[in-house]
Formats: sequence, C-alpha cells, structure tokens
Amino acid sequence: MKTTDTLRLISLAAIWGASFLFMRMIVPTLGAMPTAFFRVLFGAAGLALILLLMRVRWNFNDKLGAAMMLGVINSGIPFVMFSLAAKALPAGYSAILNATTPLMGVIIGALFFAERPGLYKILGVLIGIAGVAVLTSTGPVQFNAALLIAAAECMLATACYGLASFLTRRWISAKGGLDSKLVAFGSQLGAVALLLPFFSYGALTQPPATWGNNTLWLTLAALGLVCTALAYILYFRLIADIGPVKSLTVTFLIPPFGVLWGALFLHEDITLAHLTGGALIGLAVWLVLRPEKPRLA
Repeated sequence: MKTTDTLRLISLAAIWGASFLFMRMIVPTLGAMPTAFFRVLFGAAGLALILLLMRVRWNFNDKLGAAMMLGVINSGIPFVMFSLAAKALPAGYSAILNATTPLMGVIIGALFFAERPGLYKILGVLIGIAGVAVLTSTGPVQFNAALLIAAAECMLATACYGLASFLTRRWISAKGGLDSKLVAFGSQLGAVALLLPFFSYGALTQPPATWGNNTLWLTLAALGLVCTALAYILYFRLIADIGPVKSLTVTFLIPPFGVLWGALFLHEDITLAHLTGGALIGLAVWLVLRPEKPRLA
C-alpha cells in the first residue's frame, strides 16, 4: 500500500474508534434513536458542505438509489444497533466486537454470494466466535441478559457492514464506479430517510427527559461530522484505491483506539478479557484477510 493509503487507514481507525466513545457519552442522555438519527443527519449535512466546497458535480449516474440503500444497510441499521449497545457496553467492548466485521463478511459471502471460504477463513470464523465468547463472559461487565443482547446488537451491526461491502462492489464498483464522496453522501441520505420516521415518532411520544447541553451537542456534531462524514469519505476512497478486502483491515486498528479512548476519557478498565478476547478476534481477522495462495490450473 502507498504511504498515503496507510496514513488514511490509521486515521480512519482512530476516528471510528472515537465514535464508540462519543456514543457512550451521548446515549445515556438522548437515547439510542436520537443519537443515531442526529449522527446521520449531521453526517449528511457535513458531506453536502464538502461537496459544495469541492465543487463536485452531483451526478450520481443513476446510482443514487443504490447509494441510499447502501446507507440503510451500512449506516442506518448499524448506528442504531451500536447506539442501543452503548447503553450496556463500554466503548472498548463495542470497538472490539466491531472487529468481527470481516468474519461476518465470510459468513455472508458463503451464504449469499457463492464465495467458498477456504480453511483459514473457516478457522478464523471459529476463533472469532471464541474471542467474542471470552470477551463477553469473562470481562469486567456483569454477564447477564443485557450484556448478551448488547453483544448481539453489535454482531447484527457488523453483519450489516459485511453485507454492505459485497453490495458496494455489486451495486457501485461493478457498474462503472462512482465518486466516493457521492457514495458517502447518498448513503447518509438513505440512512436519514430510514431513521426520520422512527425518530419523529419517538420524539413526539416519548421525548428524552433532557436534550442535553452544549458539550453534548458538540460531541454529537463530532460524531456526525468527523466520525461519519469525514470517515465515510476516507472509507469509500480506500475501497476505490485498495479494494474492499484491504479496506476491512481497518478493523484490526479500531479496537486499540476504541479501548484507548475509553480508558483515557471514560476511565474504563483495561482487563485480561480485553487482551485475550481482542487478541483472539484479531487473530481471526488476520486469518480471514490473509491472501490465499493461488490454485494451480
């Protein structure tokens, strides 16, 4: 990889690692749905401003609908799931569970996209499941039904990410491609369209006890503008430059940043469960993403 791609990858990991910190700070006050909705709303607004400043032509080449559907799968549903999980899980937990995205990609590819996994990928999935079990059963958070539900919400989010990587290739890349900034903007429009009815109904029937203070809204703006708008530009650019498989290696780097930010700013404990479960998941991701030897004709 080029140096610029490597720097972009590390920056993306640091930014997305911070998103779990921000959700952990916002969700207890606003709730899961408002957090997810304002995240995609600010993300769409930030991307629109970037497109205007960079004078990008708003020509989606008949792919706006596909980009919006990608946003439903790659942003709308996962952001709600991770926001729900933030009620029970520390930021470091969610960041580590987020690393199961490539494992989900292997399972989804085998089930729905006729991609036969090799031995290493199958082994990686099994080790990844063991890593999740270690993290959730031996960590500092009390093992109960709430923890299992939160972990399942994270896994559903990563399944959506894994599915979206295949759909991006099928709907966008395989049909001539599209400017990564337009893909990111269209995806956030789709996520806003999905979450707006649910947010509106909840705000009218069961509004939060308080809408927070200036600090909370600055944090929410950072979640939307930096961790979503800027991050998705970096991510879709990486997919275009180095491909979806190498782009998913960002999941190696997100957990250390997520755990670090949680420890620094929320004083979350770093325990043996973090190290053991995270190491197993990291090994699993490496097995899944390692290049396979080409078969002889």
